[in-house]
Amino acid sequence: MNQLDQLKQFTTVVADTGNFKQLAQFTPRDATTNPSLILKAVQHADYAPLLQEAVAAHRAEPLADIVDEVLVRFGQEILKVVPGRVSTEVDARLSFDMACTIARGRRLIQLYERAGIGRDRVLIKVAATWEGIQAAKALEHEGIHCNLTLLFSFCQAVACGEAGITLISPFVGRIYDWYKKQAGTGWDEAAMAGANDPGVQSVSQIYTYYKHFGIETEVMGASFRNVGQITALAGCDLLTISPELLAQLQAGDAPVARRLDAAAAQAASIHAVTYNEPEFRYALNEDAMATEKLAEGIRGFAADAIKLDKLIEELRK
Repeated sequence: MNQLDQLKQFTTVVADTGNFKQLAQFTPRDATTNPSLILKAVQHADYAPLLQEAVAAHRAEPLADIVDEVLVRFGQEILKVVPGRVSTEVDARLSFDMACTIARGRRLIQLYERAGIGRDRVLIKVAATWEGIQAAKALEHEGIHCNLTLLFSFCQAVACGEAGITLISPFVGRIYDWYKKQAGTGWDEAAMAGANDPGVQSVSQIYTYYKHFGIETEVMGASFRNVGQITALAGCDLLTISPELLAQLQAGDAPVARRLDAAAAQAASIHAVTYNEPEFRYALNEDAMATEKLAEGIRGFAADAIKLDKLIEELRK
C-alpha cells in the first residue's frame, strides 16, 4: 500500500482545501476550509462562476450574509464529494465576540439545513480564543458541532475538552515554524524531525491527555509542512492534509506505523488540570509561541476575509 492508504488504517484522513474538484482522487472522509483557502479557490477560473452565482442570487443582502452564502455553497459542493463532514469557518474578525460568533454559527447551520444538509455533516470552525471556546460551548449545547482552530497551546486544548467541543485542530506546522525561526542558524532539521518536532510533540501531548482522561473531543492535527510530520502522528483521531501533501503520501511507499495509541495514553502517568478564564488567559500569555501564532493567525484570516469582502463588493456593483 502507498503511504496514504497505510495512514488511513490508523487515522481518519481529511482534505484541507476549498478546491473540491481535487478531492475525489484522495478519497478523504471529511474536508476543512478556511478564509484563505476559500479566497484562493474563488480566484480560480473553475470556481469563479460559483462566487458569481452566489453574489447574483443575494446581491441586495448584507455583505456578511453574502459571504456566508458563498461559504455554504462551497461546503455543499465539498459534501457532494466527501462522505463525512465539512468545516466552515466563522469570520475571524469575530474571534473575540462571543455573541456574534454564536449568531454567525447558527446562521451557517441554518443555511446548510435550508439546502437539505443535516448539522451532523457540518462543523462550525471557530478560533480557540476564550470567547471562541465559550461560543462553541453554547453552540454545542444546541446540537451545532464545532471545530476549534488556531490552537497552539495545551491550555487551549484543555479548555476545549472541558467545554465539550466536538473537535480541535492543533496547528503542527505553525508551531514548527515558530521554533525554527527562534532557533535561527542553530536549528537542526534532522534532530528536530519526527517525534522531536515541536508541533508533533504538542499534538501528542494533547492526544495523550484526552485519551487518558476519557475526553471525547476529537484531535485533528493540522497545518503540516512535510510528510514526516504527518506520519509521526499516525494514530491521531484525524489529520487534515493539503492536496499537495496528500499527493506525496499517495506517491510514497515507505512504511507507516502507528505512533499514537489510546491504550498507551490511558496507561500514562499524568495529572488533570483545569482553567477558569483568568487562569486560561495567564497560561496562554505565558506561552509566547501560542500567543504570537494565535494573534498572527487571526490577523491573517481576517485579512483574507477582507479581500473576499472586496471581491464580493465588486461583483455586486
